[in-house]
Formats: sequence, structure tokens, C-alpha cells
Amino acid sequence: MAIDDAFIQAFRLHQQQGDLFHPPGREDQAIHQASTIGALMEGVYDGEITYAELARLGDFGLGTFNALDGEMIAYDGRFFQMKSDGKAYPVDPAAKTPFAVVMFFDPTVKVLWEEQVGWKQFQQSVDKAVPSRNIFYAIKVKARFDHIRVRTVPRQNKPYPPLVEVAKHQPEFTFEDVEGTLVGFRFPDYAQGLNVAGYHVHFLAADLASGGHVLDFSMQDARIDIDVTSKFHMEVPECGDFLAADLGKDQSEDIHAAEN
Repeated sequence: MAIDDAFIQAFRLHQQQGDLFHPPGREDQAIHQASTIGALMEGVYDGEITYAELARLGDFGLGTFNALDGEMIAYDGRFFQMKSDGKAYPVDPAAKTPFAVVMFFDPTVKVLWEEQVGWKQFQQSVDKAVPSRNIFYAIKVKARFDHIRVRTVPRQNKPYPPLVEVAKHQPEFTFEDVEGTLVGFRFPDYAQGLNVAGYHVHFLAADLASGGHVLDFSMQDARIDIDVTSKFHMEVPECGDFLAADLGKDQSEDIHAAEN
């Protein structure tokens, strides 16, 4: 069976049972987001929400830190900061974030996939299987990676440059023959500017020592869990640089450049 068919079969099973959104005994969990990716693109790198506050809204997700000090990944209630040295560190609950996305992860769709699959093929396979591209998908993957290429953003100093400029100088790392976990989301196209349309995924190695924002990979022996939700809550800053930022322009090209 091709990986496309495996995903289609898994989604159809829950659609036929009528429990894709509301399995027995499970409440549909909302995605909670602090600020917007558009604000981050404009150099709004300081927020007021702490990770202690964020953890009350979800145990799974991704984001960044004030001053754009690295990438965040969270799963199973544990939060990690992946800095520009490529290493991962436990998050200080008092640390603050200008942008983060979290939820309480409770997957409906589960797929086991032993064969090798690449990042682009993985995205295409999920795209073919999802019942609608207009709702939200949280994705967690535990796998063995033949290779995985990631980047992390370095801490910035004021006056902050826009993210597309930071991305030109971001350090990249490639890890080979490593086990680890992917955490990410698939957002609808209409969410571009609020978040990243399509896939936004972070990686943490199984030894909890390294990781970053995913650029490419080849993986096998994967356990893929997907949580489907129609609920999305967002809170934006009420003060600071966010209020003056120009968020009305089309940022699609810059978002693509910065995220890929």
C-alpha cells in the first residue's frame, strides 16, 4: 500500500464512523495562538504571554521566543527551546513569546509507516487524504530519520530587522541516522498571514539535545498521529510594536522565503 492510500484509508475510517471531530468521550480541542506570523514577519519579536501561561492552553505546539531567540517545540507537556547553536534546552516558564501555537493534542487519525518517505512526499500524501483543506490539522510524527535538515533563528537586537532578512543568515543543521519527533500544523490557505498556510513543523531529537524548524528530511519506521479540529482561537497584543505594524500587505512571498 502506498503512503497516500494509507492516509486516505485512515481518514475515511473515522469519517465513516462519524468521529473525525468528536470521537466518543473526546471534546474537540481548540488551537490557541499568540499573535500572528504576519507580525513576526514585520519584526514584532517581543510579546507579553509567558510559557507558564501558554502551557495552560496546550501541551503540544511550536513557536519562538522574545527577541526571536530560537525555535520552540512542545509535546507531552514538555517545552523546549532550540537555539542558534542547534542545541535544545528546557524552557524557563517565565520566558515570553511573540508568537506560538499550542493545543491539547488528542489524535484521531493514526498511521504506521515503515517505508522511507521524504518531506515533500509526506506533505503531498496528507494533502490527498484530508477531508477538507479548510480546517486545521495538528501532526505529530515519531520516526527514524536517515537525514533531517533544520534551521534555527538567532537572537536579535533592536532595532529588529524583518524576519525575511533574519532568514538569510539563519544557521542550518543536518542530522543523520537519528530518531526524533516532529510537531507541527497544517493551516488552510486562507490563514496565510495569521499563520503559515500549509505545513509548519519543528523537530526534536529523541535524546532531547538538538532540533529546529524543519526544511527537509527522509524518514522511515514512522508513527504518525493527526488531530483534526475546526476550532481556532487567537489573541493579539494590546500594546507595543504590534499596534503600529503594517499587517495589511500581502506577505505570502516573504513568508514562503522565511519558512522554507
